[in-house]
Amino acid sequence: MMGQQDRVEQFTNEIADMGLRDPATGRERALVRLGAVLLVVGPIISLAAYLQDKATSGTGLALQQGDDQILALMGVAVALLGLGLFLRYSIANFLRFWLARLSYEQQAQTDRLLSALGSAPAASAKAPGHAPTPAHAEPEPTPTP
Repeated sequence: MMGQQDRVEQFTNEIADMGLRDPATGRERALVRLGAVLLVVGPIISLAAYLQDKATSGTGLALQQGDDQILALMGVAVALLGLGLFLRYSIANFLRFWLARLSYEQQAQTDRLLSALGSAPAASAKAPGHAPTPAHAEPEPTPTP
């Protein structure tokens, strides 16, 4: 079990040496929250502008209707901006975690492979009934049917 803890410590030291910043703190977390807020506020703005536009549609105030339509489109734009911010920073956080995990698993796989290769020649030499072939021996021809 001690080997597992050593690998974890080695992995955390390698990540620290890479100079990656902690995504849990700082600007990225604030931008994910801002994106979520804009994603909620955008449709509220659009809905309010739509309702105001419908309320003024029979009054003949065409300029007010134009302003309400522009405000509704701005609400849609705010919602799309929020969606973009939320997706960008959420996916970046997920992919950062995925990449760190992939790196760790590949390091563990490499360690297992090296330990298996290191013990393979010793195991094959000790196998009963197995005679090692010399390096200069020619392979036997295969019979053709």
